[in-house]
Amino acid sequence: MSTPAQPRPVTDPLSIVALETERHVSSAGWDQPVRLFALVETAHLLEHEPGFLDALAPHDVQPGALTAIEQEDLPSPDHIETMLAQMAWPDAVSGAAIAVERIVVPPAAERDLPLDPDAAVAALAEHPDRKDVRLLVAVLRDGISRCLLRQRDHDRDDRVASGDTIAPGLVQGLLGTFDD
Repeated sequence: MSTPAQPRPVTDPLSIVALETERHVSSAGWDQPVRLFALVETAHLLEHEPGFLDALAPHDVQPGALTAIEQEDLPSPDHIETMLAQMAWPDAVSGAAIAVERIVVPPAAERDLPLDPDAAVAALAEHPDRKDVRLLVAVLRDGISRCLLRQRDHDRDDRVASGDTIAPGLVQGLLGTFDD
């Protein structure tokens, strides 16, 4: 009889800030707009905002730790790709994260969709096999990425899937915000 594998602790700064940011977004429930975060080295933040130290947990001040800073008052994008293509970050920003909700349906559900985009979205939203998911994608300037996926049907912190290639389009879009 084999013993179940023990979960490995998450220790790298990008994974830690991605998980913390996903839980922060999750705490506001479902049906949220797109949310965007700048990822800043915590040491840099403390250098410029020393009073911020009181709000940090011990793991937040470890070497290389990152802090997510939500970007408020974003325009409601028709296309996330367009919004990301128009963005640029200052040098102090080490990375970025974005949280988006999506509808996932089986491939067969995409056949015979109406040609009108709004009607197609409505048809997919009403599909009996649809699944609501939230993606949290975090990237660093150097190209490292983490993707997290939470399903509404399994809405628990211990049921969040993690990987580097869950949402390649969002990863590339976020990385593009760091292009010169």
